[in-house]
Amino acid sequence: MALTSCLLAGARAASPSLPSSASLTRRQHHRPLAASVVPLPPSKRWRRDLRFSCASSSSSSPPPPVPPEDSSDFELLETTGNCDPLCSVDEVSSQYFEANYKPKNDLRKALTIFATALAGAAAINHSWVAANQDIAMVLVFAIGYAGIIFEESLAFNKSGVGLLMAVCLWVIRSIGAPSTDVAVQELSQTTVEVSEIVFFLLGAMTIVEIVDAHQGFKLVTDNISTRNSKTLLWVIGIVTFFLSSVLDNLTSTIVMVSLLRKLVPPSEYRKLLGAVVVIAANAGGAWTPIGDVTTTMLWIHGHITTLKIIQGLFIPSVVSLAVPLALMSFTSEVNESSQKSSSLVSSEQMAPRGQLVLAVGVGALVFVPVFKALTGLPPFMGMMLGLGILWILTDAIHYGDSERQTLKVPQALSRIDTQGILFFLGILLSVGSLESAGILRQLANYLDANIPNSDLIASAIGVASAVVDNVPLVAATMGMYDLTSYPQDSDFWQLIAFCAGTGGSMLIIGSAAGVAFMGMEKVDFFWYFRKVSGFALAGYAAGITCYLAAQNLHLSLPTSLAEIPFISGS
Repeated sequence: MALTSCLLAGARAASPSLPSSASLTRRQHHRPLAASVVPLPPSKRWRRDLRFSCASSSSSSPPPPVPPEDSSDFELLETTGNCDPLCSVDEVSSQYFEANYKPKNDLRKALTIFATALAGAAAINHSWVAANQDIAMVLVFAIGYAGIIFEESLAFNKSGVGLLMAVCLWVIRSIGAPSTDVAVQELSQTTVEVSEIVFFLLGAMTIVEIVDAHQGFKLVTDNISTRNSKTLLWVIGIVTFFLSSVLDNLTSTIVMVSLLRKLVPPSEYRKLLGAVVVIAANAGGAWTPIGDVTTTMLWIHGHITTLKIIQGLFIPSVVSLAVPLALMSFTSEVNESSQKSSSLVSSEQMAPRGQLVLAVGVGALVFVPVFKALTGLPPFMGMMLGLGILWILTDAIHYGDSERQTLKVPQALSRIDTQGILFFLGILLSVGSLESAGILRQLANYLDANIPNSDLIASAIGVASAVVDNVPLVAATMGMYDLTSYPQDSDFWQLIAFCAGTGGSMLIIGSAAGVAFMGMEKVDFFWYFRKVSGFALAGYAAGITCYLAAQNLHLSLPTSLAEIPFISGS
Protein backbone atom coordinates (compact mmCIF):
# COMPACT_ATOMS: atom_id res chain seq x y z
CA MET A 1 0.00 0.00 0.00
CA ALA A 2 2.92 2.34 0.82
CA LEU A 3 4.52 1.62 -2.55
CA THR A 4 1.20 2.30 -4.30
CA SER A 5 0.86 5.64 -2.53
CA CYS A 6 4.42 6.56 -3.43
CA LEU A 7 3.94 5.78 -7.10
CA LEU A 8 0.65 7.64 -7.22
CA ALA A 9 2.18 10.69 -5.49
CA GLY A 10 4.98 10.71 -8.06
CA ALA A 11 2.46 10.45 -10.84
CA ARG A 12 0.53 13.39 -9.43
CA ALA A 13 3.68 15.51 -9.52
CA ALA A 14 3.75 15.01 -13.28
CA SER A 15 -0.02 15.18 -13.73
CA PRO A 16 -1.93 17.23 -11.15
CA SER A 17 -5.29 16.01 -12.49
CA LEU A 18 -4.71 12.49 -11.24
CA PRO A 19 -6.56 11.78 -7.94
CA SER A 20 -4.73 10.20 -5.06
CA SER A 21 -5.39 6.67 -3.84
CA ALA A 22 -6.89 7.98 -0.63
CA SER A 23 -9.23 10.23 -2.58
CA LEU A 24 -10.43 7.41 -4.81
CA THR A 25 -10.66 5.00 -1.91
CA ARG A 26 -12.77 7.36 0.12
CA ARG A 27 -15.11 8.30 -2.73
CA GLN A 28 -15.41 4.76 -4.13
CA HIS A 29 -15.89 2.96 -0.84
CA HIS A 30 -19.59 2.58 -1.50
CA ARG A 31 -19.01 1.51 -5.11
CA PRO A 32 -16.53 -1.36 -4.94
CA LEU A 33 -16.28 -1.78 -8.71
CA ALA A 34 -14.34 0.42 -11.08
CA ALA A 35 -15.77 3.71 -12.27
CA SER A 36 -14.66 6.70 -14.30
CA VAL A 37 -13.99 10.04 -12.63
CA VAL A 38 -14.41 13.62 -13.81
CA PRO A 39 -13.71 16.97 -12.11
CA LEU A 40 -16.52 18.60 -10.18
CA PRO A 41 -17.26 22.31 -10.58
CA PRO A 42 -15.53 24.64 -8.08
CA SER A 43 -18.81 25.46 -6.36
CA LYS A 44 -19.08 21.88 -5.14
CA ARG A 45 -15.50 21.47 -3.98
CA TRP A 46 -14.33 21.18 -0.42
CA ARG A 47 -10.77 20.74 0.80
CA ARG A 48 -9.14 18.47 3.27
CA ASP A 49 -5.40 18.09 4.00
CA LEU A 50 -4.15 14.63 3.22
CA ARG A 51 -0.56 13.50 3.48
CA PHE A 52 1.02 10.32 2.29
CA SER A 53 4.13 8.38 3.10
CA CYS A 54 6.43 6.68 0.63
CA ALA A 55 8.40 5.06 3.40
CA SER A 56 7.87 1.47 4.41
CA SER A 57 7.35 0.40 8.00
CA SER A 58 11.06 -0.41 8.34
CA SER A 59 12.29 2.98 7.06
CA SER A 60 13.49 5.59 9.54
CA SER A 61 13.47 8.61 7.21
CA PRO A 62 10.62 11.09 7.67
CA PRO A 63 7.94 11.06 4.97
CA PRO A 64 8.06 13.85 2.39
CA PRO A 65 5.07 16.21 2.51
CA VAL A 66 2.45 16.07 -0.22
CA PRO A 67 0.31 19.07 -1.21
CA PRO A 68 -3.22 19.08 0.19
CA GLU A 69 -5.58 16.84 -1.75
CA ASP A 70 -8.83 18.18 -3.12
CA SER A 71 -10.64 14.90 -2.70
CA SER A 72 -14.00 16.12 -3.98
CA ASP A 73 -12.67 17.24 -7.32
CA PHE A 74 -13.69 13.93 -8.74
CA GLU A 75 -17.08 12.34 -9.25
CA LEU A 76 -18.04 8.80 -10.14
CA LEU A 77 -19.87 8.46 -13.42
CA GLU A 78 -20.68 4.90 -14.37
CA THR A 79 -20.58 2.00 -11.97
CA THR A 80 -21.54 -1.61 -12.24
CA GLY A 81 -22.82 -3.80 -9.48
CA ASN A 82 -24.39 -2.93 -6.15
CA CYS A 83 -22.93 -2.96 -2.67
CA ASP A 84 -24.86 -4.92 -0.11
CA PRO A 85 -25.60 -3.30 3.26
CA LEU A 86 -22.74 -5.14 5.01
CA CYS A 87 -19.98 -4.51 2.47
CA SER A 88 -18.64 -1.38 4.20
CA VAL A 89 -18.91 -0.47 7.86
CA ASP A 90 -16.08 2.02 8.42
CA GLU A 91 -16.33 5.68 9.41
CA VAL A 92 -16.76 6.96 5.86
CA SER A 93 -19.63 4.53 5.24
CA SER A 94 -21.32 5.66 8.42
CA GLN A 95 -21.04 9.30 7.39
CA TYR A 96 -22.50 8.55 3.95
CA PHE A 97 -25.33 6.56 5.50
CA GLU A 98 -26.17 9.34 7.94
CA ALA A 99 -26.17 11.95 5.16
CA ASN A 100 -28.56 9.99 2.96
CA TYR A 101 -30.76 8.27 5.53
CA LYS A 102 -34.38 9.44 5.50
CA PRO A 103 -35.95 8.31 8.77
CA LYS A 104 -39.31 9.94 8.09
CA ASN A 105 -39.93 8.00 4.87
CA ASP A 106 -38.78 4.73 6.40
CA LEU A 107 -40.84 5.37 9.51
CA ARG A 108 -43.91 6.06 7.39
CA LYS A 109 -43.46 2.80 5.49
CA ALA A 110 -42.87 0.88 8.70
CA LEU A 111 -46.02 2.34 10.27
CA THR A 112 -48.01 1.49 7.15
CA ILE A 113 -46.85 -2.11 7.19
CA PHE A 114 -47.46 -2.39 10.92
CA ALA A 115 -50.96 -0.93 10.63
CA THR A 116 -51.78 -3.25 7.75
CA ALA A 117 -50.58 -6.23 9.77
CA LEU A 118 -52.69 -5.19 12.75
CA ALA A 119 -55.75 -4.69 10.56
CA GLY A 120 -55.20 -8.08 8.95
CA ALA A 121 -54.81 -9.77 12.32
CA ALA A 122 -57.95 -8.08 13.63
CA ALA A 123 -59.91 -9.09 10.54
CA ILE A 124 -58.70 -12.70 10.72
CA ASN A 125 -59.65 -12.97 14.38
CA HIS A 126 -62.98 -11.26 13.84
CA SER A 127 -66.00 -13.53 13.83
CA TRP A 128 -67.45 -12.11 10.63
CA VAL A 129 -64.68 -13.74 8.54
CA ALA A 130 -66.17 -17.19 9.07
CA ALA A 131 -69.60 -15.98 7.99
CA ASN A 132 -68.32 -13.79 5.14
CA GLN A 133 -65.40 -15.80 3.82
CA ASP A 134 -65.95 -14.92 0.17
CA ILE A 135 -65.99 -11.18 0.80
CA ALA A 136 -62.86 -11.35 2.95
CA MET A 137 -60.94 -13.41 0.38
CA VAL A 138 -61.94 -11.21 -2.55
CA LEU A 139 -60.96 -8.12 -0.57
CA VAL A 140 -57.53 -9.54 0.34
CA PHE A 141 -56.96 -10.70 -3.24
CA ALA A 142 -57.89 -7.26 -4.61
CA ILE A 143 -55.57 -5.47 -2.18
CA GLY A 144 -52.74 -7.88 -2.90
CA TYR A 145 -53.18 -7.64 -6.63
CA ALA A 146 -53.24 -3.85 -6.43
CA GLY A 147 -49.91 -4.08 -4.62
CA ILE A 148 -48.55 -6.19 -7.49
CA ILE A 149 -49.82 -3.80 -10.17
CA PHE A 150 -48.40 -0.72 -8.42
CA GLU A 151 -45.15 -2.41 -7.47
CA GLU A 152 -42.96 0.44 -8.68
CA SER A 153 -44.96 3.17 -6.95
CA LEU A 154 -45.08 1.37 -3.60
CA ALA A 155 -41.46 0.14 -3.80
CA PHE A 156 -42.60 -3.31 -2.65
CA ASN A 157 -41.40 -6.33 -4.65
CA LYS A 158 -44.30 -8.20 -6.23
CA SER A 159 -42.88 -11.56 -5.13
CA GLY A 160 -43.13 -10.62 -1.49
CA VAL A 161 -46.63 -9.22 -1.98
CA GLY A 162 -47.70 -12.41 -3.77
CA LEU A 163 -46.40 -14.69 -1.03
CA LEU A 164 -48.00 -12.57 1.71
CA MET A 165 -51.30 -12.56 -0.18
CA ALA A 166 -51.21 -16.35 -0.57
CA VAL A 167 -50.65 -16.97 3.13
CA CYS A 168 -53.41 -14.53 4.16
CA LEU A 169 -55.91 -16.12 1.77
CA TRP A 170 -55.23 -19.61 3.05
CA VAL A 171 -55.51 -18.43 6.67
CA ILE A 172 -58.94 -16.99 5.87
CA ARG A 173 -59.86 -20.20 4.07
CA SER A 174 -58.89 -22.25 7.14
CA ILE A 175 -61.25 -20.09 9.24
CA GLY A 176 -64.14 -20.30 6.79
CA ALA A 177 -63.77 -23.97 5.86
CA PRO A 178 -66.03 -26.56 7.55
CA SER A 179 -62.97 -27.71 9.49
CA THR A 180 -59.23 -27.14 9.56
CA ASP A 181 -58.65 -30.63 8.22
CA VAL A 182 -60.63 -29.77 5.09
CA ALA A 183 -58.52 -26.66 4.51
CA VAL A 184 -55.30 -28.62 5.05
CA GLN A 185 -56.40 -31.24 2.54
CA GLU A 186 -57.25 -28.55 -0.02
CA LEU A 187 -53.92 -26.84 0.56
CA SER A 188 -52.05 -30.12 0.12
CA GLN A 189 -53.78 -30.79 -3.19
CA THR A 190 -53.09 -27.25 -4.42
CA THR A 191 -49.45 -27.46 -3.35
CA VAL A 192 -48.95 -30.65 -5.35
CA GLU A 193 -50.29 -29.00 -8.51
CA VAL A 194 -48.36 -25.77 -8.00
CA SER A 195 -45.07 -27.49 -7.18
CA GLU A 196 -45.08 -29.27 -10.54
CA ILE A 197 -45.10 -25.91 -12.33
CA VAL A 198 -42.48 -24.38 -10.00
CA PHE A 199 -40.08 -27.32 -10.43
CA PHE A 200 -40.60 -27.26 -14.19
CA LEU A 201 -39.77 -23.55 -14.39
CA LEU A 202 -36.77 -23.96 -12.10
CA GLY A 203 -35.30 -26.69 -14.31
CA ALA A 204 -36.04 -24.91 -17.60
CA MET A 205 -34.57 -21.58 -16.47
CA THR A 206 -31.43 -23.28 -15.18
CA ILE A 207 -30.86 -25.16 -18.44
CA VAL A 208 -31.26 -21.98 -20.46
CA GLU A 209 -28.90 -20.09 -18.15
CA ILE A 210 -26.23 -22.79 -18.58
CA VAL A 211 -26.50 -22.61 -22.36
CA ASP A 212 -26.30 -18.82 -22.26
CA ALA A 213 -23.26 -18.92 -19.98
CA HIS A 214 -21.48 -21.03 -22.61
CA GLN A 215 -22.43 -18.47 -25.32
CA GLY A 216 -24.42 -21.23 -26.99
CA PHE A 217 -26.80 -18.73 -28.57
CA LYS A 218 -23.85 -17.28 -30.49
CA LEU A 219 -24.68 -19.81 -33.18
CA VAL A 220 -27.92 -17.90 -33.71
CA THR A 221 -26.39 -14.43 -33.66
CA ASP A 222 -23.56 -15.34 -36.01
CA ASN A 223 -26.03 -16.24 -38.75
CA ILE A 224 -27.74 -12.83 -38.76
CA SER A 225 -25.63 -10.88 -41.22
CA THR A 226 -28.16 -8.72 -43.11
CA ARG A 227 -28.18 -4.94 -42.57
CA ASN A 228 -31.23 -4.17 -44.71
CA SER A 229 -33.77 -2.56 -42.39
CA LYS A 230 -36.86 -4.39 -43.63
CA THR A 231 -35.07 -7.71 -43.96
CA LEU A 232 -33.61 -7.40 -40.47
CA LEU A 233 -37.08 -6.65 -39.10
CA TRP A 234 -38.41 -9.94 -40.50
CA VAL A 235 -35.31 -11.94 -39.58
CA ILE A 236 -35.44 -10.79 -35.96
CA GLY A 237 -39.14 -11.62 -35.78
CA ILE A 238 -38.81 -15.08 -37.30
CA VAL A 239 -35.74 -16.07 -35.25
CA THR A 240 -37.41 -14.91 -32.03
CA PHE A 241 -40.64 -16.73 -32.98
CA PHE A 242 -38.98 -20.11 -33.29
CA LEU A 243 -36.51 -19.52 -30.47
CA SER A 244 -39.38 -18.75 -28.11
CA SER A 245 -41.15 -21.96 -29.07
CA VAL A 246 -38.25 -23.99 -27.65
CA LEU A 247 -37.20 -21.68 -24.84
CA ASP A 248 -39.58 -19.45 -22.91
CA ASN A 249 -40.62 -16.00 -24.12
CA LEU A 250 -38.80 -14.20 -21.30
CA THR A 251 -35.44 -15.83 -22.01
CA SER A 252 -35.87 -15.39 -25.76
CA THR A 253 -36.50 -11.68 -25.26
CA ILE A 254 -33.41 -11.24 -23.11
CA VAL A 255 -31.25 -13.08 -25.66
CA MET A 256 -32.60 -11.20 -28.69
CA VAL A 257 -32.55 -7.74 -27.12
CA SER A 258 -28.95 -8.34 -26.10
CA LEU A 259 -28.26 -9.26 -29.71
CA LEU A 260 -29.92 -6.07 -30.98
CA ARG A 261 -27.57 -3.98 -28.85
CA LYS A 262 -24.68 -5.43 -30.83
CA LEU A 263 -26.32 -5.21 -34.24
CA VAL A 264 -28.05 -1.82 -34.18
CA PRO A 265 -26.96 1.49 -32.59
CA PRO A 266 -29.38 3.25 -30.20
CA SER A 267 -32.24 4.66 -32.25
CA GLU A 268 -35.99 4.59 -32.76
CA TYR A 269 -35.43 1.72 -35.16
CA ARG A 270 -33.78 -0.39 -32.46
CA LYS A 271 -36.69 0.27 -30.14
CA LEU A 272 -39.05 -0.90 -32.88
CA LEU A 273 -36.97 -4.05 -33.36
CA GLY A 274 -37.20 -4.65 -29.62
CA ALA A 275 -40.98 -4.35 -29.84
CA VAL A 276 -40.90 -6.92 -32.64
CA VAL A 277 -39.01 -9.22 -30.29
CA VAL A 278 -41.78 -8.87 -27.68
CA ILE A 279 -44.55 -9.63 -30.18
CA ALA A 280 -42.64 -12.53 -31.72
CA ALA A 281 -41.68 -14.03 -28.36
CA ASN A 282 -45.28 -14.02 -27.15
CA ALA A 283 -46.58 -15.42 -30.44
CA GLY A 284 -43.90 -18.11 -30.58
CA GLY A 285 -44.52 -19.22 -27.02
CA ALA A 286 -48.26 -19.73 -27.58
CA TRP A 287 -48.11 -22.76 -29.90
CA THR A 288 -45.85 -25.11 -27.89
CA PRO A 289 -46.35 -26.47 -24.36
CA ILE A 290 -42.92 -25.26 -23.21
CA GLY A 291 -42.87 -21.84 -24.89
CA ASP A 292 -44.87 -19.88 -22.32
CA VAL A 293 -45.72 -20.27 -18.65
CA THR A 294 -49.46 -20.24 -19.39
CA THR A 295 -49.30 -22.98 -22.03
CA THR A 296 -47.07 -24.97 -19.67
CA MET A 297 -49.69 -24.64 -16.95
CA LEU A 298 -52.46 -25.82 -19.28
CA TRP A 299 -50.31 -28.70 -20.50
CA ILE A 300 -49.24 -29.89 -17.05
CA HIS A 301 -52.83 -29.90 -15.81
CA GLY A 302 -54.00 -31.90 -18.83
CA HIS A 303 -56.08 -29.24 -20.57
CA ILE A 304 -54.04 -29.44 -23.79
CA THR A 305 -51.72 -31.99 -25.43
CA THR A 306 -48.56 -31.40 -27.40
CA LEU A 307 -49.69 -32.39 -30.87
CA LYS A 308 -53.09 -30.71 -30.71
CA ILE A 309 -51.74 -27.40 -29.49
CA ILE A 310 -49.14 -27.36 -32.26
CA GLN A 311 -51.68 -28.31 -34.92
CA GLY A 312 -54.27 -25.83 -33.75
CA LEU A 313 -52.20 -22.77 -32.90
CA PHE A 314 -49.19 -22.75 -35.22
CA ILE A 315 -50.92 -21.01 -38.13
CA PRO A 316 -52.77 -18.43 -35.95
CA SER A 317 -49.51 -17.66 -34.15
CA VAL A 318 -47.75 -17.10 -37.45
CA VAL A 319 -50.54 -14.76 -38.56
CA SER A 320 -50.43 -12.82 -35.27
CA LEU A 321 -46.74 -12.11 -35.98
CA ALA A 322 -46.89 -11.64 -39.77
CA VAL A 323 -49.57 -8.93 -39.63
CA PRO A 324 -47.63 -6.59 -37.28
CA LEU A 325 -44.41 -7.21 -39.21
CA ALA A 326 -46.08 -6.33 -42.50
CA LEU A 327 -47.55 -3.14 -41.04
CA MET A 328 -44.30 -2.12 -39.37
CA SER A 329 -42.43 -2.52 -42.65
CA PHE A 330 -44.15 0.66 -43.88
CA THR A 331 -43.26 2.83 -40.89
CA SER A 332 -40.82 5.70 -41.20
CA GLU A 333 -38.51 4.23 -38.55
CA VAL A 334 -37.89 1.22 -40.81
CA ASN A 335 -37.75 2.97 -44.18
CA GLU A 336 -35.44 5.76 -43.02
CA SER A 337 -33.01 3.55 -41.12
CA SER A 338 -29.65 2.43 -42.52
CA GLN A 339 -27.52 -0.02 -40.57
CA LYS A 340 -23.79 -0.43 -40.46
CA SER A 341 -21.91 -3.63 -39.79
CA SER A 342 -20.75 -4.29 -36.27
CA SER A 343 -17.84 -6.36 -35.08
CA LEU A 344 -19.12 -6.73 -31.53
CA VAL A 345 -20.91 -9.99 -32.20
CA SER A 346 -17.86 -11.65 -33.71
CA SER A 347 -15.69 -10.49 -30.80
CA GLU A 348 -17.52 -12.79 -28.37
CA GLN A 349 -16.01 -16.22 -27.98
CA MET A 350 -18.02 -19.35 -27.30
CA ALA A 351 -17.00 -21.17 -24.14
CA PRO A 352 -15.27 -24.56 -24.43
CA ARG A 353 -17.72 -27.26 -25.51
CA GLY A 354 -20.33 -24.55 -26.05
CA GLN A 355 -21.85 -26.31 -29.06
CA LEU A 356 -22.14 -29.56 -27.09
CA VAL A 357 -23.85 -27.78 -24.19
CA LEU A 358 -26.25 -26.06 -26.60
CA ALA A 359 -27.17 -29.36 -28.26
CA VAL A 360 -27.71 -31.16 -24.96
CA GLY A 361 -29.62 -28.24 -23.40
CA VAL A 362 -32.03 -27.73 -26.30
CA GLY A 363 -32.37 -31.50 -26.67
CA ALA A 364 -33.32 -31.78 -23.00
CA LEU A 365 -36.07 -29.18 -23.42
CA VAL A 366 -37.46 -30.79 -26.55
CA PHE A 367 -37.33 -34.25 -24.97
CA VAL A 368 -39.69 -33.32 -22.12
CA PRO A 369 -42.95 -34.05 -24.02
CA VAL A 370 -41.48 -37.33 -25.26
CA PHE A 371 -40.53 -38.29 -21.70
CA LYS A 372 -44.06 -37.57 -20.50
CA ALA A 373 -45.55 -39.77 -23.25
CA LEU A 374 -43.06 -42.58 -22.61
CA THR A 375 -43.37 -42.79 -18.83
CA GLY A 376 -46.64 -41.06 -18.01
CA LEU A 377 -44.82 -39.10 -15.31
CA PRO A 378 -45.35 -35.35 -14.86
CA PRO A 379 -43.36 -33.08 -17.21
CA PHE A 380 -41.22 -31.65 -14.42
CA MET A 381 -39.61 -35.08 -14.01
CA GLY A 382 -38.44 -34.93 -17.63
CA MET A 383 -37.07 -31.45 -17.00
CA MET A 384 -35.21 -32.68 -13.91
CA LEU A 385 -33.77 -35.52 -16.01
CA GLY A 386 -32.42 -33.06 -18.57
CA LEU A 387 -31.01 -30.79 -15.86
CA GLY A 388 -29.29 -33.72 -14.16
CA ILE A 389 -27.66 -34.84 -17.41
CA LEU A 390 -26.49 -31.31 -18.20
CA TRP A 391 -25.19 -30.91 -14.65
CA ILE A 392 -23.03 -34.04 -14.88
CA LEU A 393 -21.88 -33.05 -18.37
CA THR A 394 -20.70 -29.58 -17.37
CA ASP A 395 -18.95 -30.95 -14.27
CA ALA A 396 -17.09 -33.42 -16.49
CA ILE A 397 -15.99 -31.06 -19.26
CA HIS A 398 -14.87 -28.35 -16.83
CA TYR A 399 -13.29 -30.65 -14.25
CA GLY A 400 -10.14 -29.27 -12.64
CA ASP A 401 -10.39 -25.79 -14.16
CA SER A 402 -11.05 -23.22 -11.45
CA GLU A 403 -11.54 -20.44 -14.01
CA ARG A 404 -14.63 -22.14 -15.42
CA GLN A 405 -16.66 -22.28 -12.22
CA THR A 406 -19.11 -19.73 -13.65
CA LEU A 407 -19.99 -22.23 -16.38
CA LYS A 408 -21.24 -24.85 -13.94
CA VAL A 409 -24.74 -25.40 -12.62
CA PRO A 410 -24.25 -24.02 -9.06
CA GLN A 411 -23.34 -20.63 -10.52
CA ALA A 412 -26.22 -20.82 -12.98
CA LEU A 413 -28.63 -21.44 -10.11
CA SER A 414 -27.46 -18.21 -8.49
CA ARG A 415 -28.26 -16.24 -11.66
CA ILE A 416 -31.77 -17.47 -12.49
CA ASP A 417 -34.84 -15.37 -11.71
CA THR A 418 -35.63 -16.87 -8.32
CA GLN A 419 -37.92 -14.02 -7.31
CA GLY A 420 -39.94 -14.63 -10.48
CA ILE A 421 -40.42 -18.25 -9.50
CA LEU A 422 -41.55 -17.21 -6.02
CA PHE A 423 -43.97 -14.76 -7.61
CA PHE A 424 -45.54 -17.59 -9.61
CA LEU A 425 -45.71 -19.65 -6.41
CA GLY A 426 -47.55 -16.91 -4.54
CA ILE A 427 -49.98 -16.22 -7.39
CA LEU A 428 -50.81 -19.86 -8.01
CA LEU A 429 -51.33 -20.56 -4.30
CA SER A 430 -53.58 -17.50 -4.07
CA VAL A 431 -55.69 -18.57 -7.03
CA GLY A 432 -55.83 -22.09 -5.58
CA SER A 433 -57.38 -20.72 -2.39
CA LEU A 434 -60.08 -18.91 -4.39
CA GLU A 435 -60.78 -22.12 -6.29
CA SER A 436 -61.03 -24.16 -3.08
CA ALA A 437 -63.49 -21.65 -1.65
CA GLY A 438 -65.70 -21.93 -4.75
CA ILE A 439 -65.32 -18.26 -5.68
CA LEU A 440 -63.99 -18.99 -9.16
CA ARG A 441 -66.88 -21.34 -9.87
CA GLN A 442 -69.32 -18.54 -8.98
CA LEU A 443 -67.47 -16.22 -11.37
CA ALA A 444 -67.65 -18.83 -14.13
CA ASN A 445 -71.39 -19.16 -13.64
CA TYR A 446 -71.76 -15.39 -13.88
CA LEU A 447 -69.77 -15.26 -17.13
CA ASP A 448 -71.75 -18.13 -18.60
CA ALA A 449 -74.99 -16.37 -17.78
CA ASN A 450 -73.92 -13.05 -19.28
CA ILE A 451 -71.48 -14.14 -22.04
CA PRO A 452 -72.74 -17.46 -23.37
CA ASN A 453 -70.17 -17.53 -26.20
CA SER A 454 -66.96 -19.24 -25.06
CA ASP A 455 -64.99 -17.62 -27.88
CA LEU A 456 -65.87 -14.16 -26.56
CA ILE A 457 -64.86 -15.22 -23.05
CA ALA A 458 -61.46 -16.39 -24.26
CA SER A 459 -60.99 -13.24 -26.33
CA ALA A 460 -61.88 -11.06 -23.34
CA ILE A 461 -59.35 -12.90 -21.20
CA GLY A 462 -56.72 -12.15 -23.83
CA VAL A 463 -57.53 -8.45 -23.77
CA ALA A 464 -57.42 -8.47 -19.98
CA SER A 465 -53.97 -10.10 -20.11
CA ALA A 466 -52.65 -6.87 -21.66
CA VAL A 467 -53.33 -5.16 -18.33
CA VAL A 468 -53.28 -8.01 -15.82
CA ASP A 469 -50.59 -10.67 -15.67
CA ASN A 470 -51.60 -13.69 -17.76
CA VAL A 471 -50.43 -16.24 -15.17
CA PRO A 472 -53.19 -15.52 -12.60
CA LEU A 473 -55.71 -15.09 -15.43
CA VAL A 474 -55.04 -18.56 -16.83
CA ALA A 475 -54.83 -20.04 -13.34
CA ALA A 476 -58.21 -18.49 -12.52
CA THR A 477 -59.67 -19.74 -15.81
CA MET A 478 -58.59 -23.29 -15.03
CA GLY A 479 -60.31 -22.95 -11.67
CA MET A 480 -63.45 -21.48 -13.23
CA TYR A 481 -63.84 -24.13 -15.93
CA ASP A 482 -62.84 -27.73 -15.38
CA LEU A 483 -62.44 -30.56 -17.89
CA THR A 484 -66.06 -31.57 -17.49
CA SER A 485 -67.18 -28.19 -18.83
CA TYR A 486 -64.62 -28.14 -21.64
CA PRO A 487 -62.79 -31.42 -22.36
CA GLN A 488 -59.10 -31.77 -23.12
CA ASP A 489 -57.93 -30.07 -26.35
CA SER A 490 -61.27 -28.35 -26.84
CA ASP A 491 -61.38 -25.14 -28.84
CA PHE A 492 -61.88 -23.18 -25.63
CA TRP A 493 -58.58 -24.27 -24.04
CA GLN A 494 -56.64 -23.77 -27.24
CA LEU A 495 -58.08 -20.29 -27.66
CA ILE A 496 -57.27 -19.50 -24.01
CA ALA A 497 -53.65 -20.53 -24.64
CA PHE A 498 -53.45 -18.35 -27.74
CA CYS A 499 -55.24 -15.28 -26.33
CA ALA A 500 -53.43 -15.27 -22.99
CA GLY A 501 -50.07 -15.63 -24.74
CA THR A 502 -50.47 -13.08 -27.54
CA GLY A 503 -52.83 -10.62 -25.84
CA GLY A 504 -50.05 -9.45 -23.54
CA SER A 505 -48.25 -7.88 -26.52
CA MET A 506 -50.81 -5.07 -26.76
CA LEU A 507 -49.25 -3.24 -23.80
CA ILE A 508 -45.63 -3.33 -22.73
CA ILE A 509 -46.65 -4.29 -19.18
CA GLY A 510 -48.85 -7.14 -20.38
CA SER A 511 -46.18 -9.84 -20.50
CA ALA A 512 -42.88 -10.81 -18.92
CA ALA A 513 -41.23 -10.26 -22.31
CA GLY A 514 -42.52 -6.70 -22.49
CA VAL A 515 -41.42 -5.88 -18.96
CA ALA A 516 -37.94 -7.25 -19.68
CA PHE A 517 -37.70 -5.17 -22.88
CA MET A 518 -38.87 -2.05 -21.05
CA GLY A 519 -36.18 -2.50 -18.42
CA MET A 520 -33.33 -3.36 -20.78
CA GLU A 521 -33.95 -0.62 -23.34
CA LYS A 522 -35.53 1.98 -21.01
CA VAL A 523 -38.61 2.16 -23.23
CA ASP A 524 -41.43 4.38 -22.05
CA PHE A 525 -44.93 2.93 -21.59
CA PHE A 526 -46.53 5.59 -23.76
CA TRP A 527 -43.94 5.21 -26.53
CA TYR A 528 -44.92 1.55 -26.84
CA PHE A 529 -48.59 2.46 -26.69
CA ARG A 530 -48.25 5.00 -29.50
CA LYS A 531 -45.87 3.09 -31.74
CA VAL A 532 -46.65 -0.60 -31.21
CA SER A 533 -49.96 -1.28 -29.47
CA GLY A 534 -52.01 -0.77 -32.64
CA PHE A 535 -49.87 -3.23 -34.59
CA ALA A 536 -50.07 -5.80 -31.78
CA LEU A 537 -53.86 -5.40 -31.58
CA ALA A 538 -54.16 -5.97 -35.32
CA GLY A 539 -52.09 -9.14 -35.04
CA TYR A 540 -54.13 -10.35 -32.06
CA ALA A 541 -57.43 -9.86 -33.88
CA ALA A 542 -56.07 -11.45 -37.07
CA GLY A 543 -54.83 -14.48 -35.14
CA ILE A 544 -58.20 -15.05 -33.45
CA THR A 545 -59.99 -14.69 -36.79
CA CYS A 546 -57.58 -17.15 -38.38
CA TYR A 547 -58.11 -19.68 -35.58
CA LEU A 548 -61.90 -19.48 -35.73
CA ALA A 549 -61.86 -19.74 -39.53
CA ALA A 550 -59.52 -22.72 -39.41
CA GLN A 551 -61.74 -24.52 -36.91
CA ASN A 552 -64.86 -23.90 -38.99
CA LEU A 553 -63.09 -25.07 -42.14
CA HIS A 554 -61.30 -27.90 -40.26
CA LEU A 555 -57.86 -26.65 -41.27
CA SER A 556 -54.70 -27.46 -39.32
CA LEU A 557 -51.19 -28.77 -39.78
CA PRO A 558 -50.92 -32.13 -41.58
CA THR A 559 -52.26 -34.91 -39.39
CA SER A 560 -49.38 -37.15 -40.48
CA LEU A 561 -47.51 -35.66 -37.52
CA ALA A 562 -49.64 -37.94 -35.36
CA GLU A 563 -47.64 -40.85 -36.68
CA ILE A 564 -44.50 -39.58 -34.93
CA PRO A 565 -43.86 -41.98 -32.03
CA PHE A 566 -44.83 -40.83 -28.55
CA ILE A 567 -45.98 -37.37 -29.71
CA SER A 568 -49.65 -37.99 -30.35
CA GLY A 569 -50.37 -39.08 -26.82
CA SER A 570 -48.36 -36.46 -24.99
